[in-house]
Formats: sequence, structure tokens, C-alpha cells
Amino acid sequence: MSTTSLVEELKRKIASRQAVVGVVGLGYVGLPFAVEKAKVGFRVLGVEQNPRRAEKVNRGENYIPDVRDEDLRDLVARGLIQAETDFRRVPEMDVIVIAVPTPLTQNLTPDLQYVVRVTEAIAEHLRPGQLISLESTTYPGTTEEVMRPILEASGLKVDEHFFLVHSPERVDPGNKRYTTKNTTKVVGGCGPRSLEVGAFFYSQTIEKVVTVSSAKAAELVKVFENTFRAVNIALVNELALLCDRMGLNVWEVLDAAFTKPFGIMPFYPGPGVGGHCIPIDPHYLEWKAKEYNFNTHFIALAGEINRKMPEFVVDKALRLLVEAGIPIKGARVLVLGVAYKRDIGDYRESPAIRVIAGLQRLGLQVQYHDPYVPRFSEHGLSMESVDLTAERLAEQDLVVIATDHSAFDYPWVLEHAKRVLDTRGATRNLKHPKVVLL
Repeated sequence: MSTTSLVEELKRKIASRQAVVGVVGLGYVGLPFAVEKAKVGFRVLGVEQNPRRAEKVNRGENYIPDVRDEDLRDLVARGLIQAETDFRRVPEMDVIVIAVPTPLTQNLTPDLQYVVRVTEAIAEHLRPGQLISLESTTYPGTTEEVMRPILEASGLKVDEHFFLVHSPERVDPGNKRYTTKNTTKVVGGCGPRSLEVGAFFYSQTIEKVVTVSSAKAAELVKVFENTFRAVNIALVNELALLCDRMGLNVWEVLDAAFTKPFGIMPFYPGPGVGGHCIPIDPHYLEWKAKEYNFNTHFIALAGEINRKMPEFVVDKALRLLVEAGIPIKGARVLVLGVAYKRDIGDYRESPAIRVIAGLQRLGLQVQYHDPYVPRFSEHGLSMESVDLTAERLAEQDLVVIATDHSAFDYPWVLEHAKRVLDTRGATRNLKHPKVVLL
């Protein structure tokens, strides 16, 4: 079959919903995407190598907050979503979307082992006429320089026998306004036919699709988006450090500054940055830039400042205890919230966990309460959430607000706690004498 025929046949299948969509990685990105595709009639085959997750999907049991329980149950019952733990059914898939983790090594260099393994597994089953899309965030060049050679080792050629694009995920866990469907999608292809097919596929379920000239450009779009946030968060974090020395209220300064109707954008300080994007993605760009003998000074400095914030929170907590005449060893601290952002249960790279670890290393007795995270194992720590009671608050030497969940009753917390360190500005409008802001 000619390349033109392959393009037209795949587009026909996509338009008629006869195309089978494969989604590799059914996590925070993959499962919501699978549900959106199945809701408009595509049959979705998920590949999830965590057997417990795959079993849950096949039972219609949801584990991602951005997916409605009833939607997943209904789609599974209708046979529109199914999960496998291996790649044997890749030949059935017309479109394969890859949404696997892209972490960093301990030395802050890209770790593409999951992308490479998945690509190798797909290459073993690759057939003409398939579209492959990498959604995992990565450095510019991954799709062309890492994935393409692996796939073409099968004997098939990109943009001739199969189609390859990069379309970075833009998932914001817990965001009720912007979802997979109404968040603009960026697509870049490894050739014009790949771009044509990729943009056509995404336009079936996403309200607006923007195309760029290459997969490399699409990859840079995503890492820039998160680098923009990381740099601006670092700026206000550094301002918080300065205000601490100057005896000024950083929240007062920022709230006043953000009343300007032009030329400024609100960002706020905190105990550090967490999640799967901001602490990681800028370092992908920083690493890649070195290949071009280019140093990304802003990115490096932003990362340095943001990584220091948990240490600053620990230092400020110790100062509060010392000022109150409480011995550091054995002091009791309750941390409110360990998720990396409000109203979700995701604690990946959470600065709150680094704060807990720092306090424990200094001999403090630390507990945490988080209605979204009943337990966690991260950075060598394994802990369970404790009940939040008036008695527990009263017996703490210090309460640290590390995540500003909307479920927390802050006036009630302040009524029963002895003293509070608020790292998120959640209580700044209460102006309570027990509270010290970051």
C-alpha cells in the first residue's frame, strides 16, 4: 500500500471511530486520555505494566481524581476500554499514545529508560499504517533522535510506512476548569504526513489543536512552559527569603504588587516545588542545552533556589521553636498536607516530604495529616496520615501548613494549635497572632 493510501486509510478509520487507540501508561495522563477517546466511540487498549492498575481498570475501578468513576465503569462495561500488561496486542492498534514517566537521575540528568523500553517493545510489533505519539515530557530531540532509530530498526520508515509525532501532555491534576478536552493540544511531527495524521487524530476529541514545524519544536514547547513557571516561582521564593531577612511580609508585598492590571502575573512562594513537571522538566532543557555549548543560567539558578526552600522551611521551624523556648530534640510537629498541590493525592516530588525528612533528621517527632494521602513511601520515608483532632493539635509544639487543601478548617486549626508556620499563605487574611507566614 502506498504512503498516501496508508494516510487516507488511517484518517478514514479515525474519522469513523474504527481506529483502535492504544495508550501506554494508564496514570495521571494516560487514563484521562483513554477515557476521553472512549467517550467518543474509540475502542481503547491500554498497556499498563503495573498489574494492580491494569486489574483495576478492567474491573472499572477508578484511581485517578480527574476521571469520573461512573465514566470509567460505563466505558469498561461497554467494552470500550481494556487494559493489558504487555505489548502483544500492539498490531491491533492503529494509534499508539505513549504516556510513561520521564524522571531524572540523582545527578539531574534525563532518565529515558521507560520511553526506550516501550519504544523497543512497540518496534517488535510495528506494522505499516500506525501512528505513534509520544506525550511524555522530555528534552527536544527525543522523538527524532531516540525513538525514531529504534522504530526504524524494524525495517519500516517513518513518514512512509508509519507516522510519528510528539504531542506533549498538558494535564493539571485537580484542575476542574481545564481538562484533556478543552486544553489546547500542540502537535509536531517527524515529517509532513506524520503531522497531518497526528493533528487529525487529536482534533477528533480536543477542541483546539496547534501544529508546529517539528517534533523537536513540540518538545521544546512543553519544557519551556514548565521552565517559565519554575523561574517565576523561584523569583517569588527568593523574594520570600529576602523578606524573611528584612522583616517584611512577602504575602503583603505580592498581594499589593498583583493589583497592577498590566505587566505582571501572579506567582506565590511556598515550601518548594513538586509534581511530575516543574521540579524535573527544566533540567531536561538545561541538560540538552549543553550539547550546543550553551548554559541556561536562569534555569540552573531557579532550580537551585526552589530546591533550597524545604531547607528554609526547616530552618524557620527551628527558629520558631527556639524563640518559644522549646528544645529541638523531641519537639512535636504536625505537618498539614503532603501532596504537592492542593486538593489532590499526588505526592510525587512533594517539598512537604523533604520538610518532614529534614525535621526528623534533627530529632523532631513529626506526624502528618492529609485527607488525600492516607500513606506514602518516598525519599526513604514511609508514614501514615494521623487523625486531625483538637487534642492532637493542642499537643503539638508546632503545626506546619505545607499544602493548602481547601478541606482544612483553618480557623479551627488556629483555635487549637499553639503556634503555626504557614508556608502557603493559606491563613494570611486571618491575621492571627499564632501564625507565622513563610
